[in-house]
This record gives sequence, structure tokens and C-alpha cells, in this order.
Amino acid sequence: MAKYFDMQLKDSNSLLTMNGATSSSPRHLPADERRAVTVAAVIALAAEQNPQEITTTAIADRMSLTQGALFRHFPTKEAIWQAVMEWVAEVLLARIDDAAQTAASPLAALEVMFMAHIDFVAQHPGVPRILFGELQRAEATPAKRAVQTLLEQYGLRLHALVEQGIAQGELDREVDPTAAATLFIGSIQGLVMQALLAGKVQLIRAAAPGAFAIFARGVRRVP
Repeated sequence: MAKYFDMQLKDSNSLLTMNGATSSSPRHLPADERRAVTVAAVIALAAEQNPQEITTTAIADRMSLTQGALFRHFPTKEAIWQAVMEWVAEVLLARIDDAAQTAASPLAALEVMFMAHIDFVAQHPGVPRILFGELQRAEATPAKRAVQTLLEQYGLRLHALVEQGIAQGELDREVDPTAAATLFIGSIQGLVMQALLAGKVQLIRAAAPGAFAIFARGVRRVP
């Protein structure tokens, strides 16, 4: 399902860049494709401006729709943000799961997961801007809960891999799986924050191997 929706989003990004109305215009899409086009519009806008300043008017304009047409599918702006974060959670977790399945060992799995996450951010630079914004909100919105659930599910995957690596003797037995999972995610967040501050998100691809190498040296068992 995640691969299908990821493909839909890629197609929707292409649709958003097309000029002129066609039979596949956002005005005439099935519900699933409409959702994907909306998500693509929000992520594209978030890459260009502060996500908290994105209005439903801007989203509708990007999709070549009226606000009324947009609200027929999403009753509130919060529902749109929830759909975006649900997409992020579904697709990001699917990508790191797919990457881990190809790895020969727990540490190798952690490395390909790290790089898959970095690649996801590089492809969708608006995503971390939205995610950071949601986590800063004081109220417990559906979108914020989706982000929190994503981080919990991600952490569980990392915790399990670290435990597996310790059991197999690949990782140091003194490593705390919870702390290692926190460091893993924090390393990615640090790279993303630096790239956002520099205004060049693509820089994270070049910095990622070195950052993971430092993480790996900290958890790997030394013979």
C-alpha cells in the first residue's frame, strides 16, 4: 500500500507541474489520487515557505482548485495536515523496512535504513519542515499524534535491530538499545537541521556517510 501511495505522490508531483486543464486534472480525480495530489501540494509548498503559514487558499491554488472543492474532500485544514503526516509515516517506514530486508547483518541494516531516510528527506525537503513544525505545537493535534506515532514505531524498529546486533556479537554488549535508537534518529535530525539552515537540503546526502560512520564506531563491538 505504501509503495502504491508513494508512486501516486510521484505521479501527483508531475500532475501539479503540468500546465492547462486535462482529463486528469485534479478536478476529476478519484479520492485516493486526490489525497495524493493534496499531499504533494502541501509538501511542495512547505519546501518553499514556513509550513505554518500555508493557507488552504494556497493549497487550492497549487492544485488549480477552489477552496470549496478542496473542502469537499478535507473538512478542515487540520484534516489535510493529518493526511500529510499519515503519508509521511506510511511511506518512510515502508522505505526503511524495505531497505533493512536487503541487509546482511543488523549493523548493515541500520546503515541502509539511515541512508534510506536521508534519501527520503532529500526527495521531499518539505517533509522535515512540516514535521518539526508539528512537534513544536503545544496542542495535541491529529497530525502531531501521527508524528509521535511515527517516531515511536521507528524507535521500536531500531531498538530491535540493536538488540539483535548485540545478541549476534556484532554490536557492543554495553550499548543501550534505547540510547542507540535516540542517537540514530538524532543524527539524522541534526543533519537535516544543518541542511535547512544552509538552505541546501541536498547537502545531507554528502554528509550522511560520515555521520553514520561515527554512529557505527560508537556501537560496533571491538574484537
